[in-house]
Amino acid sequence: MPEIENKRGLVLVHTGNGKGKSSSAIGMAFRSAGWGKQVLVIQFIKGKWTTGEEKAAAKFENIEWHALGDGFTWDTKNPEQDKKTTQEIWSFAKQKMCSGDYDFVLLDEINYCCHYNWISGLEIAEFITQSKPKHTHLVLTGRNAAAEVIAVADTVTEMTLVKHAFSQGLKAAKGIEF
Repeated sequence: MPEIENKRGLVLVHTGNGKGKSSSAIGMAFRSAGWGKQVLVIQFIKGKWTTGEEKAAAKFENIEWHALGDGFTWDTKNPEQDKKTTQEIWSFAKQKMCSGDYDFVLLDEINYCCHYNWISGLEIAEFITQSKPKHTHLVLTGRNAAAEVIAVADTVTEMTLVKHAFSQGLKAAKGIEF
């Protein structure tokens, strides 16, 4: 099979109420790493607890992983701190992306941050169209993706919730949800 590759990095959005947004994007990150690409993962919500994905990523020299969020911020007691944290993570993410060192970047759960008005969709869209290195593939995950981000994306996938174990009283399973 001949090698086919875009010279322009794609922008993909995984959104919707269904499970699998981050899992799909992380799978893409591992796929890119498997092809020898330089990968950057920045998590905007997930914070200090260890996940299987992060443990697996540590085995790859070409995956750089940053879980920088304050945790489950939808139960926040301090929205101003969450906004401040988001702004700091966004600044860090832009700096890392602008280095041009990465072939694949995942901004995990950044869409939530737009929905909570901690960062604007317009600001993200402007960064994508004006500053994202041309060769870098960029994936943005989380529910409620901003219309401005959807407009500049090449591919948008909406995950639909059909049924979820949590609604049946089943807790998050190690190796499945984290």
